[in-house]
Amino acid sequence: MRATHHFLSEADIEFYRPLVADIFTTGTLDLWVLINHENASIGFLGLAANRIEALFLEPAYRRQGYGRLMVAHAQDRLGGTLAVDVNEENAAAREFYEALGFVVMGRSPLDDSGRPHPLLHMCREAPRPDPR
Repeated sequence: MRATHHFLSEADIEFYRPLVADIFTTGTLDLWVLINHENASIGFLGLAANRIEALFLEPAYRRQGYGRLMVAHAQDRLGGTLAVDVNEENAAAREFYEALGFVVMGRSPLDDSGRPHPLLHMCREAPRPDPR
């Protein structure tokens, strides 16, 4: 979280730590881990229904197409609309998703825990097949 959520205080991180751990231990996410050629995990994507709930990459692997690859895999598996909530304060995440064709459909002034970290609700339609 520290690498991508610079707007969070240490108190925020401590607050979210058990909530994030709970997400990964309850089995409610379809979790995909990206492995490099040395068999080391370099990132993961957590999906619940049609929503990306988590997407993280090791800093050394950012801006190399791996995030795009994981999102494309999720979209291919779903075949429909893909949604994600992005912290408004996380400009890099918003830019990433917008570059992939996601659009802001709404905004909440508080995050899911009721904290003052606004969320942008974004979605992207599945690409339509070429009719030719």
